[in-house]
Amino acid sequence: MKFIFSHKIAIALLSLTLLSSCQDLFNESNIKSNPNAVTDVDVATLLSGTLLGTAMLHEDTDVRISAIWTGQLNGLSRQHQTFASYIVSAGTFSWSPLYPVASQARLIQTKADLVGDKWTKGVGQILEALVIAKATDLYGDVPYSQAFDDVKYPTPVFDKQASVYAALQTVLDNAIQNLSASAGLSFSGQDFIYKGDVKKWKAAAYTLKARLYLHTGEYAKAVTSAGLGISSTAGDALTPHGTSQGVDDNQNYDFFRINRAGDTGFDGAYLPALMQSRIGSANTKTDETALYNHYFKVGISTTGALDPNTADGMFTEDASHPILTYYENQLIIAEAQARLGVNDKALEALNLVRAGLATGYLHGKTISATGRKYDAYTLSDFGPAGLANPAKLATVQTALLYEIVAQRYIFFLMQYEAFNDVRRLEKAAPIVQLPIPLYAGTKKPQRFIYPQNEINTNPNVPNPLPDQFQKVQIYQ
Repeated sequence: MKFIFSHKIAIALLSLTLLSSCQDLFNESNIKSNPNAVTDVDVATLLSGTLLGTAMLHEDTDVRISAIWTGQLNGLSRQHQTFASYIVSAGTFSWSPLYPVASQARLIQTKADLVGDKWTKGVGQILEALVIAKATDLYGDVPYSQAFDDVKYPTPVFDKQASVYAALQTVLDNAIQNLSASAGLSFSGQDFIYKGDVKKWKAAAYTLKARLYLHTGEYAKAVTSAGLGISSTAGDALTPHGTSQGVDDNQNYDFFRINRAGDTGFDGAYLPALMQSRIGSANTKTDETALYNHYFKVGISTTGALDPNTADGMFTEDASHPILTYYENQLIIAEAQARLGVNDKALEALNLVRAGLATGYLHGKTISATGRKYDAYTLSDFGPAGLANPAKLATVQTALLYEIVAQRYIFFLMQYEAFNDVRRLEKAAPIVQLPIPLYAGTKKPQRFIYPQNEINTNPNVPNPLPDQFQKVQIYQ
């Protein structure tokens, strides 16, 4: 079975895949229309559906597995308990709707070219980069250069991960150029992320570039790109949700509270332990109690269980979900500058995140003021006896990096970027890591396994097949 479909088949498959799991999400007429009933689809309808698909890929089972493998979440029952033991097979994973969504993002660009619409084309390029970045982040080498022409390339080659990253940077450069055009067609009615705001999409492209440069250790480029990236929380790319179950509700809520309550939770996970250790520390400038309570709540699934807070916190039914954010943008600057040895600029960026958290803002919500404190740090706080250096690390640089890394880990709950961080930090110099324990065995998961359908049908799948413990190329 080919994993890249012709355009008409892909549109139908995308509709069936998305609507079967989240029918009429966002309740837009463009999304509710039946692509099977027509022989062609206009670019506006295509943009709505592709945005929906991209958003869902940031809240799916793959993200949940990555959170378990990162130690943020724990698998407690049924299939997710095996995930916590790092037991997976090629049948665990699928490239649908991952590649069908990427195919639609490419088709948006083709259709936009037909009408000279550079703005919509630029958004299509950003969506393509978001989806393919997820594919290569989780799987390493993946099809890309031959992925969207099933007639010419029925069994596409697997491009090296480093080549995919380089290609994505070019795609994003082209997206920025297209979004810089003086005029384009309005797509505000189809855009539930930014309501057609071209400047916000352009800033998001720069933040995504910065994320990818951080992955590849190109820190100066990461700083430059992030400097043009999302400049305030008003520019956060968030997926909106509502309170209609099975229609527009948050997919984490649907999993944690409705469909699989108790299958996963935070008992035995490292994230709450880390946060409790910080809450109990001598750091008088920080109190993360409010954030802890925003993430976790006791006794929702069963008495005494430490559950995702689906009652009044991060995982309520109508909670927005992050894709790209201002806080991430600043944390990229913070880490990249610290690794370059520019500690004052690193601290400045970290303090901007802390200033935002001090207001209570997180992903469109306001967390409680009780137990919420994020006073600005000074560099002396990271000295050998500093209040923000509980491990007594030898240098200000390493202590500052540890705080930045910890803040990223806490912030990226239920974002697969945390899985990228855990693997990336094994290589990034200077080495600064969180002491995340393993759930089982002696090996840390490093990647997802290629799907069985692809193994069966594409002779270009890497041979021998890598298992879940083999590092991907860019983190070796």
